[in-house]
Amino acid sequence: MSKIDEVRALRISDYDYPLPDERIAKHPLAERDQCKLLCWRDGGINEHKFAEIPGLLPEHAMLVYNNTRVINARLRFRKPGGGALIEIFCLEPVLPRDYEQIFQTTGSCTWLCLVGNSKRWKQGPLSQQVTVDVQQVPWQAGGGERRGNAFEIHFSWNGAGVTFASLLDAIGEIPIPPYLNRSTEDCDSTDYQTVYSHIDGSVAAPTAGLHFTDAVLAECDRRGIERRELTLHVGAGTFQPVKSEEIGGHDMHTEFISVKRSLLAELAKAERPVIAVGTTSVRTLESLYYIGQILEDNPNADESQLLVTQWMPYTTPCAISTPKALQNIVDYLDRHHADSYLGSTQVMIAPGFQYRIVQGMVTNFHQPQSTLLLLVSAFVGNGNWRSIYDYALGHGFRFLSYGDACLLLR
Repeated sequence: MSKIDEVRALRISDYDYPLPDERIAKHPLAERDQCKLLCWRDGGINEHKFAEIPGLLPEHAMLVYNNTRVINARLRFRKPGGGALIEIFCLEPVLPRDYEQIFQTTGSCTWLCLVGNSKRWKQGPLSQQVTVDVQQVPWQAGGGERRGNAFEIHFSWNGAGVTFASLLDAIGEIPIPPYLNRSTEDCDSTDYQTVYSHIDGSVAAPTAGLHFTDAVLAECDRRGIERRELTLHVGAGTFQPVKSEEIGGHDMHTEFISVKRSLLAELAKAERPVIAVGTTSVRTLESLYYIGQILEDNPNADESQLLVTQWMPYTTPCAISTPKALQNIVDYLDRHHADSYLGSTQVMIAPGFQYRIVQGMVTNFHQPQSTLLLLVSAFVGNGNWRSIYDYALGHGFRFLSYGDACLLLR
């Protein structure tokens, strides 16, 4: 059996474990950095407080985290005359395509959205009045082309200087994960953001970063641990369970990534152990090798050819070193006079994947039968994920987005 066939044949039921609802943290601790931290290092497990993590990281490590910020992506409209409630969940921009541009757009824009109760929205736009600062702004949502289980929704509004970002801030809701089994609360607007988030675009938080506080980051600085940022805008697919018996039947969503040239150049030198904060940072960093491999084969590849597809790591002959792959991206940016790489990835990281950049990760405890658990299993190897999760279940750890943390090192 070929490598790709072996990976596609992995049974998701082998990545299951019992998770009682009472072990799912519904809110974070009042002091984020006082949550529990499970440290796994080459098979050994130790327990700490998260505030201790700067002293547990490898000497001279580079900590790489995702600076994306969660947007108020959930919008509610009601049909005229007190009719049906229609919920619109913004997934990704369509027109303009660029995240930064669409949030600063005035007048109109188009998003790919999930629509709740769509059968009751048969025709015509949905309208409402929104107060932005002191200005009354009429705006509406019009249905468009269907794409899979989502729709292109055209938003239009009439307000002097009112941006789409300000509309979301005024009327949208933070889309907390469905497994919390509760409604969004006012505290989620701050609780569900990392302290270093500043690039709008995600519909889910890179939750491993929720444990970091200014004090923890300052201690990292004091110890000489370099901190670097990248961007991956997290989509709703992060909540999507694997419904097929074998993972070959699961489709990964496309995710937008942005990495500065300066970080790529540092990574190419391979001078520091790279510790990724969260699975979003892992997927971004590990995708870079394959982008560099594409450029090795075709230095003039255009944007559409630079997509890291889901199964690429298991089908692509990898003939170049990691530093060479990363330098290929640096050279590509220099040829195009760009200071950041902007691209997309659909990468599936599962047992059989060879990690090439990440040497450690900070992460949470993930849902059973999820692609995130597959990613962790690929890193710790040989079914070690189960011993980690058994320890956490047996020692009072809290699970999922607002729960406790893991530091995985090898």
